Amino acid sequence: MGRKDTIRLEVHEKGSSETTSDLSRGGVAEISDALRPLLADVFALYVKAKNFHWHMSGRHFRDYHLLLDEHAEQIFAMTDDIAERARKIGGTTLRSIGDISRHQRLKDNNEESVSPKEMLTELRADNQQLTRSLRATHEVCEKHNDVATASLIENWIDETERRTWFLSEVVSDL
Repeated sequence: MGRKDTIRLEVHEKGSSETTSDLSRGGVAEISDALRPLLADVFALYVKAKNFHWHMSGRHFRDYHLLLDEHAEQIFAMTDDIAERARKIGGTTLRSIGDISRHQRLKDNNEESVSPKEMLTELRADNQQLTRSLRATHEVCEKHNDVATASLIENWIDETERRTWFLSEVVSDL
């Protein structure tokens, strides 16, 4: 039995399904460990965008309400891809809301009242932080030659920078 077979057997014996990935066991662990907090941050940003979408008020309500809903949909679309990528390579991912809260780096906003400018400014900063996290995760993927995950991340960086740009333009006008 070769080294790859041993790795696949060990992964299979721990309850994970076999994978077609040729990444090393250490690479799978390191990439999965980077994807887990990334996924938690994406969930946290999704919930925050929806929170602000639901609680938006003011003279630009409709525009901001629709913008935040569009952003939330785009953010939520990332979640399944991130989790499935970890599973495809033989790793594990988040399992619960508690797991999300243990791994997230972006801060929640539980304030009763937040002005539209504060909402949009906070979302801009969170998207900027998410971009930095995406770049760091991309570096981990490059280190292990995981081009598939790196390719997905490149698209998410572009989407996140676009959200940041839109939010920056709106905030600069407030």
